[in-house]
Amino acid sequence: MNRIPTGRILCVMLGALLACRPATTNDDPGPAAEPSPGKVTAPALETPADVAAAPADGTAADTAASSDTDWPLFRGDSQATGVARSELPEQPELLWRFTVPKGAFEGTPAIVDGVVYLGDLDRNFYALDLATGKQRWVQTFEGGFTASPAVRDGLLYIGDYDGRFYCLNTEDGELVWQYDTQAEIDGSANFFQDRVLFGSQDATLYCLQAKTGELVWKHTVDDQIRCSPTIVEGRCFVAGCDGLLHIINVEDGQPMATVPIGSPTGVTPAALGDRVFFGAENGTFLCVDWRKEELAWTFKDDRTQSFRSCPAVTDQHVVFGGRDRNVRALHPETGELLWRFSARQRVDSSPVIVGQRVFVAVGDGRIHALDLDSGEELWQYETGNSFTGSPAVADGKLVIADDRGIVYCFGSPASD
Repeated sequence: MNRIPTGRILCVMLGALLACRPATTNDDPGPAAEPSPGKVTAPALETPADVAAAPADGTAADTAASSDTDWPLFRGDSQATGVARSELPEQPELLWRFTVPKGAFEGTPAIVDGVVYLGDLDRNFYALDLATGKQRWVQTFEGGFTASPAVRDGLLYIGDYDGRFYCLNTEDGELVWQYDTQAEIDGSANFFQDRVLFGSQDATLYCLQAKTGELVWKHTVDDQIRCSPTIVEGRCFVAGCDGLLHIINVEDGQPMATVPIGSPTGVTPAALGDRVFFGAENGTFLCVDWRKEELAWTFKDDRTQSFRSCPAVTDQHVVFGGRDRNVRALHPETGELLWRFSARQRVDSSPVIVGQRVFVAVGDGRIHALDLDSGEELWQYETGNSFTGSPAVADGKLVIADDRGIVYCFGSPASD
């Protein structure tokens, strides 16, 4: 089995040069033909070896939230806050590892009802027992996964790097329906009422019926969409490769406003109150007041490089990593720098806030726990590999996967 298909290697090389590149088009400059969702009755192939022996205003009733026991979306909830509801021990211990030989993970796990869900770059999708790390099922698909899964009501949603968006049954990974887009899907899905939303590098945000895959609406912008859509009060926020923050009516897909951000980005915006927060490729971190539809503040210093780490946000802290090897905390009201933690390599992984600590993984294979108020390091674990994917925290455990095909679970042995 090849670790990364040749086409994916080219995509990674291009992405290293430029995070957002123009979407692939045909000679015809007009819009691509609308794809049709298709139900597939045949199950996906099983891998040959078992490696591991509500209201309509966009309120919480319409969207998805994390809980003490679940982490159903890439950043935990529909607002992409990156804040865990579960606690972690003061000194987390490694409880188990799940290894895929010659494997590679870039996505962030979803955790729901005691099961960890995650796809790898080699076209396999895994369901693991959260308590033991044992494999429950695995399915193999035509394309690999850089995106993170989203789970709701016994169904799992994820897109692959060939542009296919899948709905799977969480019990066994069987395909429920499939919807084809025109380009790679990088971001996680999000939920609103009975719908599922996701973006594609074909520059389109799709809204489908969650149970059937039927297209409700689609909204096309001028360049790729690499982030996950963030949903607040009937609005969907997409930070695009076209240098704009798009504010879209989640009911009908109609544009409500755009805010210029000065640079491409693939970072998923984190929402808190009337503001959303995200970084961009030009090394600027931005706060947008979405009610006023304007920039509230920006942050940039002489050390900043591009940002690909999505922020975690509370009413006192906005925490994010940078390619300049720093983790920063800013004040959400003013953009004032509160602290900076220097790591040894790039920080593309997105941090998760757990109580008064923030957990963040680094390109050198270290996972750090930092004091939320001071940035002081409180705990560290070194894996020796590298992280692009981010932590998921639920049921007293932190789960994260690295670029060498290893899934790690940390917690307290007493919590099992």
